[in-house]
Amino acid sequence: MKKSKVTKTEEEWKKKLTPEQYTILRRGGTEAPFSGEYVYTKDKGMYLCKGCGNPIFSSETKFESGTGWPSFYDAIPGAVKLREDHSLGMVRTEVLCARCGSHLGHVFDDGPKPTGRRYCINCVSLNLEKSVKS
Repeated sequence: MKKSKVTKTEEEWKKKLTPEQYTILRRGGTEAPFSGEYVYTKDKGMYLCKGCGNPIFSSETKFESGTGWPSFYDAIPGAVKLREDHSLGMVRTEVLCARCGSHLGHVFDDGPKPTGRRYCINCVSLNLEKSVKS
Protein backbone atom coordinates (compact mmCIF):
# COMPACT_ATOMS: atom_id res chain seq x y z
CA MET A 1 0.00 0.00 0.00
CA LYS A 2 1.53 3.29 -1.10
CA LYS A 3 1.37 6.13 1.40
CA SER A 4 -0.04 9.44 0.23
CA LYS A 5 2.15 12.52 -0.15
CA VAL A 6 2.55 14.73 2.90
CA THR A 7 2.09 18.43 2.32
CA LYS A 8 2.34 21.04 5.04
CA THR A 9 2.72 24.79 5.10
CA GLU A 10 6.01 26.20 6.37
CA GLU A 11 4.21 27.25 9.56
CA GLU A 12 2.97 23.67 10.08
CA TRP A 13 6.52 22.34 9.59
CA LYS A 14 7.88 24.90 12.07
CA LYS A 15 5.35 23.74 14.67
CA LYS A 16 6.08 20.04 14.10
CA LEU A 17 9.88 20.20 14.02
CA THR A 18 12.51 21.55 16.38
CA PRO A 19 14.52 24.51 15.03
CA GLU A 20 17.45 22.19 14.17
CA GLN A 21 15.16 19.67 12.46
CA TYR A 22 13.48 22.45 10.48
CA THR A 23 16.84 23.85 9.33
CA ILE A 24 17.99 20.44 8.11
CA LEU A 25 14.79 18.84 6.81
CA ARG A 26 13.14 21.90 5.29
CA ARG A 27 16.10 24.19 4.51
CA GLY A 28 18.75 21.64 3.46
CA GLY A 29 21.08 22.22 6.38
CA THR A 30 23.64 19.76 7.70
CA GLU A 31 24.43 18.69 11.24
CA ALA A 32 28.02 18.68 12.48
CA PRO A 33 29.92 15.46 11.68
CA PHE A 34 30.07 12.84 14.46
CA SER A 35 27.35 14.70 16.42
CA GLY A 36 24.27 12.61 15.62
CA GLU A 37 22.75 9.79 17.61
CA TYR A 38 22.92 7.21 14.79
CA VAL A 39 26.53 7.66 13.64
CA TYR A 40 27.76 4.57 15.53
CA THR A 41 24.44 2.77 16.06
CA LYS A 42 24.46 -0.92 15.18
CA ASP A 43 20.87 -1.56 16.28
CA LYS A 44 18.72 -3.44 13.79
CA GLY A 45 15.56 -1.88 12.43
CA MET A 46 14.14 0.59 9.95
CA TYR A 47 15.21 4.21 9.60
CA LEU A 48 12.20 6.48 9.03
CA CYS A 49 11.95 10.05 7.76
CA LYS A 50 11.64 12.36 10.79
CA GLY A 51 9.25 14.57 8.84
CA CYS A 52 6.61 12.00 7.89
CA GLY A 53 7.56 8.51 9.11
CA ASN A 54 8.25 7.15 5.62
CA PRO A 55 10.56 4.07 5.78
CA ILE A 56 13.80 5.18 4.09
CA PHE A 57 16.65 2.77 4.97
CA SER A 58 17.00 -0.69 6.47
CA SER A 59 19.74 -1.13 9.06
CA GLU A 60 20.88 -4.05 6.89
CA THR A 61 22.28 -1.51 4.39
CA LYS A 62 24.08 0.68 6.98
CA PHE A 63 27.87 0.69 6.96
CA GLU A 64 30.71 2.58 8.64
CA SER A 65 32.05 5.17 6.20
CA GLY A 66 34.15 7.19 8.65
CA THR A 67 32.55 10.41 7.40
CA GLY A 68 30.73 11.36 10.61
CA TRP A 69 27.21 10.69 9.34
CA PRO A 70 25.28 7.43 9.06
CA SER A 71 25.89 5.86 5.67
CA PHE A 72 23.76 3.38 3.75
CA TYR A 73 24.48 1.65 0.44
CA ASP A 74 20.83 1.48 -0.63
CA ALA A 75 17.44 3.05 0.09
CA ILE A 76 14.05 1.35 0.30
CA PRO A 77 12.71 1.24 -3.32
CA GLY A 78 10.66 4.38 -4.03
CA ALA A 79 11.45 5.98 -0.65
CA VAL A 80 13.71 8.77 -1.88
CA LYS A 81 13.98 11.26 -4.70
CA LEU A 82 17.31 12.56 -5.94
CA ARG A 83 17.97 16.13 -7.04
CA GLU A 84 21.06 17.90 -8.34
CA ASP A 85 22.45 20.28 -5.70
CA HIS A 86 24.76 23.17 -6.67
CA SER A 87 25.26 24.58 -3.17
CA LEU A 88 28.72 25.03 -1.65
CA GLY A 89 30.26 25.66 -5.09
CA MET A 90 30.10 22.02 -6.18
CA VAL A 91 27.66 19.60 -7.79
CA ARG A 92 26.25 16.93 -5.48
CA THR A 93 23.16 14.74 -5.47
CA GLU A 94 20.69 15.63 -2.75
CA VAL A 95 18.53 12.91 -1.16
CA LEU A 96 14.92 13.89 -0.39
CA CYS A 97 12.09 11.91 1.17
CA ALA A 98 9.77 10.92 -1.68
CA ARG A 99 6.73 11.31 0.57
CA CYS A 100 7.21 14.75 2.17
CA GLY A 101 10.16 16.26 0.30
CA SER A 102 12.33 16.63 3.40
CA HIS A 103 16.09 16.94 2.94
CA LEU A 104 17.86 13.84 4.25
CA GLY A 105 21.43 14.26 3.02
CA HIS A 106 23.42 13.46 -0.13
CA VAL A 107 24.41 10.37 -2.10
CA PHE A 108 27.85 9.70 -3.55
CA ASP A 109 29.26 7.04 -5.87
CA ASP A 110 32.01 5.87 -3.51
CA GLY A 111 30.14 3.28 -1.45
CA PRO A 112 30.54 -0.47 -1.07
CA LYS A 113 29.12 -3.27 -3.16
CA PRO A 114 26.53 -4.22 -4.20
CA THR A 115 25.44 -0.67 -5.22
CA GLY A 116 28.64 1.37 -5.01
CA ARG A 117 26.60 4.17 -3.45
CA ARG A 118 27.00 6.00 -0.15
CA TYR A 119 23.87 7.69 1.13
CA CYS A 120 25.35 10.14 3.65
CA ILE A 121 22.40 11.07 5.86
CA ASN A 122 21.80 13.53 8.71
CA CYS A 123 20.81 11.79 11.96
CA VAL A 124 18.39 14.66 12.63
CA SER A 125 16.46 13.61 9.51
CA LEU A 126 15.83 10.08 10.81
CA ASN A 127 14.07 8.05 13.48
CA LEU A 128 15.20 4.47 14.10
CA GLU A 129 12.35 2.02 14.62
CA LYS A 130 14.22 -0.83 16.26
CA SER A 131 13.42 -4.42 15.41
CA VAL A 132 11.75 -6.36 18.19
CA LYS A 133 13.70 -9.48 19.12
CA SER A 134 11.57 -12.59 19.54
